[in-house]
Amino acid sequence: MNDTKSRNELPNPLEIKEILKLLPHRYPMILVDRILEAEYGKTIVGLKNVSANEPFFQGHFPEQPIMPGVLILEGMAQVGGLLAYITNEEIVGNKLIYFAGIDGVRFRQTVVPGDQIIYKLAVLKNKGKIWKMDGKAYVADTLVAEAVLMAAFA
Repeated sequence: MNDTKSRNELPNPLEIKEILKLLPHRYPMILVDRILEAEYGKTIVGLKNVSANEPFFQGHFPEQPIMPGVLILEGMAQVGGLLAYITNEEIVGNKLIYFAGIDGVRFRQTVVPGDQIIYKLAVLKNKGKIWKMDGKAYVADTLVAEAVLMAAFA
């Protein structure tokens, strides 16, 4: 990738191979399949295909599978972490980004097998190693979850 100051937008979508080079998460905890677009230091859009084969559906709930809300938030956080990593490429592999807080969580609709979640995050504040982002999760055009996420590099 190029120097951060000369970049504005992601030139191509990030596929899973590139995502795995940036995030430390692995199956079954990787909850983002593709990054569709990003404006470095500002916004990012990611995608998660929700499959009936996801391990959490075995217990949540077998007769009526629903994606756990905490995993929707985790996917949102991973997409936000990817924005932080691609904006500050020099820290990839050197530092981890951790949840520091979460505010204003609202779940609006259930997510079920066959859905495709689109995560949209916008940076509210980026001060040194601290990031604060407004996150929203959609299925089709319906808002299913939202939160303000805070994370820090350590």
